[in-house]
Amino acid sequence: MMGCRDRKLVSVLVLALWLLGVKTLLAILVNYRNYFPPDFASDFLRGREAAFQGIYREAFYLHILSGPVALLLGSLLLSRSFRSRFPRLHRALGRAQIAVILLMVVPSGLWMAGYAESGTVAGLGFGFLAVATGGCTALGWKAAIVRRFDVHQRWMTRCFVLLCSAITLRLIGGLGTIVGWESPWFYALAAWVSWLIPLACWELFAPRLSTPQPQVA
Repeated sequence: MMGCRDRKLVSVLVLALWLLGVKTLLAILVNYRNYFPPDFASDFLRGREAAFQGIYREAFYLHILSGPVALLLGSLLLSRSFRSRFPRLHRALGRAQIAVILLMVVPSGLWMAGYAESGTVAGLGFGFLAVATGGCTALGWKAAIVRRFDVHQRWMTRCFVLLCSAITLRLIGGLGTIVGWESPWFYALAAWVSWLIPLACWELFAPRLSTPQPQVA
């Protein structure tokens, strides 16, 4: 367990990371202007005109629209004060979150993984990310059903960490641009690092930060 001073430092760090994440997410959303209608000269869609047909097109739009919703709901549902003050709303939004992830984010992410830039290595990274996200969500849902709320919280926190990989990937891409590492191998590496490293960090430090959580009836 951590001392009071350590917890304050962690709180400051979490706030800084949250602000950075919000700024990055807003930058991602600003780029949506290149997707409606699709601009194949923009960064993400460059070279994808041939693939941007049929199911891929539907999966792409489903993914970019459902992803921010899942992030917004996740950040709200993980709030201790929100859980304790609005338990019924927490349950309702939790069901919506599970539906968004399992029916929209994960299937669309899996389909898009087959068309990942830089080929098979990146595609496998995104594919395993989608599977891991779906698995954490399903296990969190199961734990809530049997009223194991402590287990439920851990699985859904893992799910949120994985959802945040979209932000982490953007940050890694920005770093690559700054240092001049814009190459296929770097993107393939980022496809794995963007979720494996944050998840490993959470697994390492979460036990030290654990405190009794309010139970949602």
